[in-house]
Amino acid sequence: MATSKFASSTRAIPARDAGPQHVAIIMDGNGRWARKRFLPRVAGHVRGVETVRSIIRCCIERNISHLTLFAFSSENWRRPADEVSFLMQLFMRSLKKEIERIHENNIRFRVIGDLSRFDASLVAMIQDAEALTTGNTRLNLTVAANYGGRWDILQGVRKLVAAAGSDADITEEALEPHLSMAFAPEPDLFIRTGGEKRISNFLLWQLAYTELYFTDTLWPDFGDAAFDEALASYNQRERRFGRTSEQLESNSDSAKGASRA
Repeated sequence: MATSKFASSTRAIPARDAGPQHVAIIMDGNGRWARKRFLPRVAGHVRGVETVRSIIRCCIERNISHLTLFAFSSENWRRPADEVSFLMQLFMRSLKKEIERIHENNIRFRVIGDLSRFDASLVAMIQDAEALTTGNTRLNLTVAANYGGRWDILQGVRKLVAAAGSDADITEEALEPHLSMAFAPEPDLFIRTGGEKRISNFLLWQLAYTELYFTDTLWPDFGDAAFDEALASYNQRERRFGRTSEQLESNSDSAKGASRA
């Protein structure tokens, strides 16, 4: 049976005063950013790529080990055909242009989602990029493309049944290794830019106990200061995972006592 590198973060008592290890972001607002400037929507997507570079740098500087970006959802195929075509071309150009820099900066690159609808040339480029960076350890950068949270759960169940047979014991522990993000800890912090306050079918299983942060800032304007505001909000949260504040305090005191022993 497949095994997860990480167990669900909802089971262990979390360390207090620890910053996020994994940040997941819905990069929303590119089109509106362009429209406000009387530019075509695609200009916002181009500008958004620059913000991706900035946030990757921010994560490295702030010792965040995992960054997951929602680039293209399974529902985005409903957008105008010319915009979808542009997004596919932008993805290919950006990947071709950035992958060497990503590799040189010791970043591990992955794509999650149903790649069956992508052109063979794009799939090959993704596979080559993943292979090139497979040994990198500085930051785990994951891009969700043609991804949906419901699809993720369904494909995980199918893989579990295929591996264990029709009498598979479908438990959380059995299913988790077959989900798209089995290689990573569950996100600690979820950020959505652009003012919308919903998850939009992104990492439905993995976001069960993630701290949610919504901002009106449009993605192309989401710079270092805006990112630090999100981190500051996270650091003010108390992550209990169903426990009481007293339990967390007791665990913290025990850990301090053990460290002094």
